[in-house]
Amino acid sequence: MSITKFIIPLFFLVVSLWARPNVLVIMTDDQGYPEISAHGNPVLQTPNLDRLYSQSVRLSDYHVSPMCTPTRGQLLTGLDAARNGAVNVSSGRALLRPENPTMANYFADAGYSTGVFGKWHLGANYPYRPQDRGFQESVWYPSSSIPSVPAYWGNDYFDDVYFHNGKEKQFKGYCADVFFNEAKRFISESAQKKKPFLCYLATNTPHGPFWPKDEDRKAIAEVLADPKFDHLNGGLKNRLSLYLGMIRNIDWNMGKLMKLLDDEGLADDTILIFKTDNGSLLGPQYFNAGMRGKKTEIWEGGHRVPCFIRWPKGGLGNPRDIGGLTQVQDILPTLLDLCQIKPKKKIAFDGMSLAPILKGKTKVSEDRILVINYSRMPGFSNYPSPHSQTQMRADQAAVLWKRWRLLEDRELYDLASDPLQKKNVIGDHPEVVAKMRKRLYSWWEGVKHLANEEQRAAIIGTEHENPTKLSATEWLDVFVDQQGQIRRGVLKNGYWLIDVARAGEYEIELRRWPKEADGTVSGTLPDGSGTALPINQAMLFMSGHNHLKISEKKSYQFEGLTKRVNPKDKGVTFTMNLKKGPTALHTWFKGRDELMLSAYYVYVSRKGDSR
Repeated sequence: MSITKFIIPLFFLVVSLWARPNVLVIMTDDQGYPEISAHGNPVLQTPNLDRLYSQSVRLSDYHVSPMCTPTRGQLLTGLDAARNGAVNVSSGRALLRPENPTMANYFADAGYSTGVFGKWHLGANYPYRPQDRGFQESVWYPSSSIPSVPAYWGNDYFDDVYFHNGKEKQFKGYCADVFFNEAKRFISESAQKKKPFLCYLATNTPHGPFWPKDEDRKAIAEVLADPKFDHLNGGLKNRLSLYLGMIRNIDWNMGKLMKLLDDEGLADDTILIFKTDNGSLLGPQYFNAGMRGKKTEIWEGGHRVPCFIRWPKGGLGNPRDIGGLTQVQDILPTLLDLCQIKPKKKIAFDGMSLAPILKGKTKVSEDRILVINYSRMPGFSNYPSPHSQTQMRADQAAVLWKRWRLLEDRELYDLASDPLQKKNVIGDHPEVVAKMRKRLYSWWEGVKHLANEEQRAAIIGTEHENPTKLSATEWLDVFVDQQGQIRRGVLKNGYWLIDVARAGEYEIELRRWPKEADGTVSGTLPDGSGTALPINQAMLFMSGHNHLKISEKKSYQFEGLTKRVNPKDKGVTFTMNLKKGPTALHTWFKGRDELMLSAYYVYVSRKGDSR
């Protein structure tokens, strides 16, 4: 009896796992609704995406955030950006709250193999990395683009260094090819183990910088040489050959990926979702599929994107368009429903399950109202400000209801009569405005306590990550995210919010360049590139700890922890005893009598343990 008692549940567990579908979610970066030939693009041909389009249930009124990080966080949690913490692309506000389970957590708990390949952009340090958030296999880079500040210095899309399960590793080949190939490896290995898989493939392309493979650039340039495109100027043609060339490569890789699913007999039992993260970059300049707006804008073209869902054995019916307002927050609850996964704790998702809608049992309610909101970029800030543009506000949102679009609580558009959103009719429809405004502010009441909450950028001194490499991307409310800014030596100041996991002795090294770049604090890189800065002093202050005293002098300068910077110094290291708990880490590089900039990179290592 005792053996039977254990065998029967085990049998049903194995059967249930075997019966569950695989899940493959592909999200490209900055490819808008117009950049698919099935949507009428006059330049680009995407035969593999067109084939997937013809095989899929298509959400025809599907919306995301106009910027990528909020979309990514919403996809993985099913929660609005204001609730999950990932509200901006940098400035210390691109961190997915650790207490929120991700898609990978749910699927891993249900016995799935989980893998992520490509762009992450939800935190570069513990506890925000993919391996901290339920992904068992990961090949990724941390921020907005491959040559971003926290990424490996000098990556140029070919033979780059990415993180593989937490360790830096060089991969041969073109970036998007690498991510597709690693995803295919993971799928094949999961199939060999007879385990269902969740594969999240997030390409870096076609996000800038525009570095396509030469064969793809040439192919698009040849199309644009046709006289029918003579109305486009030469500069735009060149940008399009680069931008669309990267999407041509995505389409080619999609063909290879779908072939793998066919060859390994996985296609029928795999839920394949193809979508993009925000609107087009160049659409308004050449073809925007009848919409107004682009990436970062709350016009329709900034947030309405493609979403194709294919599951041949899932009972989804014939390929078709499904109307009604849907959003990225719907994807996770839908997948959990389709895969019959019940979370251990009941979660109040901001999205809803579309499973009965996909199966033709019901339709999206016409009463559904969506709110799209996110944190704006701090373009003017050279130092942190409590009144930064990164502060979310209710009146910056887009509210969507049927054919109506209420933008920033001051403009109303009727897409049925005005798809290009040219005529503001807010004064003509007071009842519509009142209904949408009521939804906006009731939503805001539910999230405002979280929307602008400061988060800790990293937990230092743990076995999960020691040493910890901090970068200026996580400076609160200051934008420094591109390696080009480091090369130019932008004179900006910021600080990190961190948590000290264990008290003890720590080494804190301040650097202008990351270690692999091998440049000096005040000088250029070894090859002579970059801007030299007349730095002669380094300063460190940890607020929230008692190891430093604030001076009572009128200048309000703090005492101690200052070191001279010599011309050959590549970093300046301070040794400090830190107490356990939260703190803010401030750094400065000084030139003569002026504070110039904060250290772009800081390496923190715990040397002792005095609990």
